Amino acid sequence: MLLSKGFEVEMYAGTPQGEIVGLSDRIVADLEGFTREPDTRNVEYTTPPLSSYDKLLCALLRPRQKLRGYLKKLGDYTLIPGSTLSLAGSDRFYRSDPNNPYHSFIEQTYGTKVVTASIHINIGINNPELLMRAIRLIRLEAPLYLALSASSPFLDGRVAGHNSTRWALFPKTPSYVPLFESHSHFIKWTEEQLEAKTLKNVRHLWCSVRPNGDRRPYNLNRLELRICDLAFSPIVQLALVAFLEARLWQLFEDPTLDPLESSNLPATTRGEDLLAIADSNEIAAARDGLDAQLRHWQDGKVIRAKDWIEEIYQQVWPYARQRGFSCFLSPVKKILREGNEAQKWLKQYEDGVDLQSIMASAIAALARQELELSDALCQPLVA
Repeated sequence: MLLSKGFEVEMYAGTPQGEIVGLSDRIVADLEGFTREPDTRNVEYTTPPLSSYDKLLCALLRPRQKLRGYLKKLGDYTLIPGSTLSLAGSDRFYRSDPNNPYHSFIEQTYGTKVVTASIHINIGINNPELLMRAIRLIRLEAPLYLALSASSPFLDGRVAGHNSTRWALFPKTPSYVPLFESHSHFIKWTEEQLEAKTLKNVRHLWCSVRPNGDRRPYNLNRLELRICDLAFSPIVQLALVAFLEARLWQLFEDPTLDPLESSNLPATTRGEDLLAIADSNEIAAARDGLDAQLRHWQDGKVIRAKDWIEEIYQQVWPYARQRGFSCFLSPVKKILREGNEAQKWLKQYEDGVDLQSIMASAIAALARQELELSDALCQPLVA
């Protein structure tokens, strides 16, 4: 039996030339299954919780194919890869719902730093203490998932200096989030933040990974990894979730993977030392992606993100093979060989290709890949 898993997918729509256009009002009004974000240039859909990777692939593809068909009816519009406003537009916020007070708060507090695209990966874990242990491990390793998925090296028509400009800019909230020692610790901390108004509501916890559930912070049933850029390829998205699921199966069988229990860092300051490592590693991975120099949570030694991922890959492969999903994990090796999306785009730029041409090429390639995958693996959409 595999874990249940699902995606929240935020994306942009716009022209085949890469101009991002605010269409969420029309999309949400006319298409079932899509929700708006505060800025009209973002639109989101969610896949249902599924254990099967084959079904999850089609759950990723079908809404996109439906959306692509709708966009064509509106005009010469398509879906745009990348996690930032790559070519232009970060100077202005375009409200999707001017009368929504929470949207007003978001605009006034954060501006266009939140007008990004990403994928959130949800993995079902019903035991709250086991969930907290998983949260602790994945918080320390979240930068590795960012390094694999980074796809936002551009902002406003320029090279921004990061593999993930999105995560470099994103307003992590609150600024200090502890490494939760237990479910009761998480409940107490959340109640304190709501009382102090550092959290506007329970959804306002914006960090790399968080506990999620139907009545947060009390009823929890899943881990939500929020750090990933929009690795637009469905194959890469499945590889990320397979890497995560395999690591969790390893953790379930080996409790010594809990950073609070088994790190070699001094016991008296371990929690704060681990937080410092996690925060600095996120900054490094956002900047340098797979080439980032990170500190390992087990011993504090410096290790390149690419090498750390390779190390974990070798450990988790048997867990994926035993449970029959190793074929979905294997694309991680291709990313390590060829680079993440940001590195590929930056290489094109260094070779003299202009930013708009890079984006236009990526848009066309993505449309072809999705169509080929849908035709080969998923039942045709019913009109």
